[in-house]
Amino acid sequence: MVARVVTVAFDGVEARRVDVEVQLVGQDQQTVFNIVGLPDKAVAESRERVRGAFAGIGLALPSRRIIANLAPADLPKEGSHFDLPIALALMAAMGVIGPDALDGWAAIGELGLDGQIARVGGALPAAVAADALGLGLICPEATGPEAAWAGGARILAPRSLIALINHFKGSQVLRAPEPGPLAGGKAVPDLREVKGQEGAKRALEIAAAGGHNLLFIGPPGSGKSMMAQRLPGLLPPLTSQELLETSMVWSVAGLIERGALTRDRPFRSPHHSASMAALTGGGLRAKPGEASLAHNGVLFLDELPEYSAQALDSLRAPLETGEIVVARANAHIRYPARFQLVAAMNPCRCGMGGAGRGACGKAPRCQRDYQNRVSGPMFDRIDLTVETPPVTAADMILPPPSEGTAEARARVAAARALQEDRARAAGLDPAQGLNARASGEALDRFATPDEAGRMLLMRAGEAGGLTARGWTRTLRLARTIADLDGCDGVLRRHIAEALIYRRNTVGAEADFDRRVAARSGLAEAAGRAAFIHD
Repeated sequence: MVARVVTVAFDGVEARRVDVEVQLVGQDQQTVFNIVGLPDKAVAESRERVRGAFAGIGLALPSRRIIANLAPADLPKEGSHFDLPIALALMAAMGVIGPDALDGWAAIGELGLDGQIARVGGALPAAVAADALGLGLICPEATGPEAAWAGGARILAPRSLIALINHFKGSQVLRAPEPGPLAGGKAVPDLREVKGQEGAKRALEIAAAGGHNLLFIGPPGSGKSMMAQRLPGLLPPLTSQELLETSMVWSVAGLIERGALTRDRPFRSPHHSASMAALTGGGLRAKPGEASLAHNGVLFLDELPEYSAQALDSLRAPLETGEIVVARANAHIRYPARFQLVAAMNPCRCGMGGAGRGACGKAPRCQRDYQNRVSGPMFDRIDLTVETPPVTAADMILPPPSEGTAEARARVAAARALQEDRARAAGLDPAQGLNARASGEALDRFATPDEAGRMLLMRAGEAGGLTARGWTRTLRLARTIADLDGCDGVLRRHIAEALIYRRNTVGAEADFDRRVAARSGLAEAAGRAAFIHD
């Protein structure tokens, strides 16, 4: 007799079906327990955890050869969540539970030596996959509220093997778990606490409105990190689809506590010592990295040049494609990574740059060498680069600004509503209609500037300060600025402001924007460039 139960193997956030088959053969003098089907070390050790769990509840393994097959055999199996399905199939083969008790169920869970079922990551994608297969899911009690978020899927969440055996025998009824709490509206720092830096606040609002990547450059204490931490307060809550996508990544990473989901957008801020695997994902079991954990949210990289060049350049592809591929010898694992990049850096190693009190005595060479630690292609993917000058005592004694996060958030919401309306008009998913993602026909249709703006953009391109990617990103940025202004079309002033934020180099050599503004004869742009750079 062969007993079967369904489980899953995780391929990124996708849960792929695995059939666990257990057969008892022969009449040996001692128990021989083999697991086949390309198991990793954690799966191979399941036989000892199953043996200990059975002993903990008073069951003895038969003195026969036990073969547990995980099919398909060519799919790698990783993790301890195979313990419970192997144990259930073995109990069915031994006659402890009925042969048809497992029909219509999938199972995941790790076993303790006392028969308790311990929590494992991935309950939400496993429940979604089981529901798509027309099956219910048996999972640990600790992850039951998380799995219950998967729509109308049937969920059993026992605490122990004994409770599950009693449920199948009818002596105990396990109630379906309720979904965990849905949190939202977490308190965030207010922009009203930031004094001075009006140009940087404007850039922060533009970045929030269009989902653009943003870089702050300034000396220590000028408020770079302070403003970045206030970006989540300007962003709208996650939509239902975004909530599911983000929660599935966090579920695979094992970061959902007691089934609680949140509509707040992720804000991840890894230390600059983080490796490439920590940022993009990898390791022994190819866990999601910080970029994937920031999916549909913000990835904040403070002290940008201090990250290793390899780690930073590994983010270049995800910034374009919105996904990360972890390549292995026998598999390619994909994780979603549609994040908004916000970074901060000092102008040079000493922090002060080449102007003002405490200026670096090695400028401009010190600045150039320090900033060259970030590659040009990485800078090219940043839409807004803003210098944050030192905050003076005159700034600090001023009263709090009249506008804070609430006022800026209202303008951001209005601009995003315009983008969603355009996306619907173009037949796109409104959730994917952010200006930062516009391309092709949508970009040509909605972001084409007027004649004066087109001529200004052409002069900028001819000056050698725009790559093809920079051209496209400038149009996207100008479209967002126009949305904040409430304009249907992209005008010359929107292109001019977008060009000021676009820069080919930074620091001492960052005079491109000033030259473009001066050549265009646009006083407003020239004045804004002087404000930002000086």
